[in-house]
Amino acid sequence: MSDEKPLSPEAERAIAKVRWLMLLGSVTTFVAIGAVLMVIGYRVFRAGGSAPPATPADVTLPAGAKVMSTAIGDGRIAVTVDLNGKTQVLLFDLATLKPAGTIKAP
Repeated sequence: MSDEKPLSPEAERAIAKVRWLMLLGSVTTFVAIGAVLMVIGYRVFRAGGSAPPATPADVTLPAGAKVMSTAIGDGRIAVTVDLNGKTQVLLFDLATLKPAGTIKAP
């Protein structure tokens, strides 16, 4: 048999409290991991069909236009071009790539 002395009541309470805190931390960790896995699974299975299939399309720019930058936002594509030393912003519809407008610099 072992020669261990029984623990004092204060030590037993401290050990019980540590066990309780370890259990609480473990449960919280498993719940958090489960939530992350559920979100990942939801995103994977709900992603099918969310984007339209890519179709080749041509966008016509003015002759001699040099593309300086592009940006996408609010359902439009903005293409900034340098045309004979003047800056223009050409707007195209994101879904159809049809011209939606032009902004000319003064």
